[in-house]
Amino acid sequence: MKKYTDIHDIKNLSQTITEAIALKASPFKHKTLGTNKTLVMLFFNASLRTRLSTEKAAKNLGMDVICLQISNSWNLEFEDGTIMNLSTSEHIKEAAKVIAQYADIIAVRAFPTLKDREKDYAEIIMNSFTKYANVPVVNLESSTAHPLQALADAITINEFAATKKPKVVLSWAPHPKALPQSVANSFVTMMQELPVDFTITHPKGYELNTDITGDVHINYNQEEACKDADFVYVKNWSSYTNYGEILHQDADWMITQDKLNTAKFMHCLPVRRNVVVEDAVLDSENSLVIDQANNRTFAAQIVLKQILEQIDS
Repeated sequence: MKKYTDIHDIKNLSQTITEAIALKASPFKHKTLGTNKTLVMLFFNASLRTRLSTEKAAKNLGMDVICLQISNSWNLEFEDGTIMNLSTSEHIKEAAKVIAQYADIIAVRAFPTLKDREKDYAEIIMNSFTKYANVPVVNLESSTAHPLQALADAITINEFAATKKPKVVLSWAPHPKALPQSVANSFVTMMQELPVDFTITHPKGYELNTDITGDVHINYNQEEACKDADFVYVKNWSSYTNYGEILHQDADWMITQDKLNTAKFMHCLPVRRNVVVEDAVLDSENSLVIDQANNRTFAAQIVLKQILEQIDS
């Protein structure tokens, strides 16, 4: 693997999932692989699970880790030909090349503005680092994607699936803030790569980018969509068509035990209790949110492992 900015950077998904699960049993087996190698993690936005799990994954492989909150550094310029006489102090062309001298792998987290769809979906920050840094780049969540989360989700489904082709439902849920489409986009992309019966359910107006959803079935009736599901993945996202907007707050879309029935509950966290999902679901044995969070380490570790193997080859 030369980089991991997109799910399709994984060459063999089934094998990658199997190897990630094997790492859980022997997390330090490849401790020398990252010796004298450095991971630099750049955070344009706050992080809890992503930062801690990726740092742990890197250290499991013997890597040194440097974390930088970009808000504590110079404001970066990403546009070409800009006269930099305002707030930006350093251009990405120099910054990426300088950081690459300190890193064997660069990992970047940069959220969307949710104001300019064309600009957000152009992935300027992630693509600029990929273009100008001469080392592999890992996506820790970008404007439109969260491929590490999606890989952790695939690992979790693989571990807990009771049938060869489980029914998986992605359900929108209410939230007081406008949230990105990143997690939903990557989950949809990942599910199209797995042997699952996949459905998306959300209120009308919350359709995701059709270039991503393709011919995936959409059901606007949440209870009907969740019937007989094996896994229900719950996530809020703001409107794609009316970009970044909260079209309405419908409390009836909160996930309850009655809707979930015997299905496994999944969410990337953090989650707002009794807004997105009721306590009875989160506190039940069918909740997999802690397992998903644990698998974030091994999703990151298998990605870093495959990149390090490419560097050394």
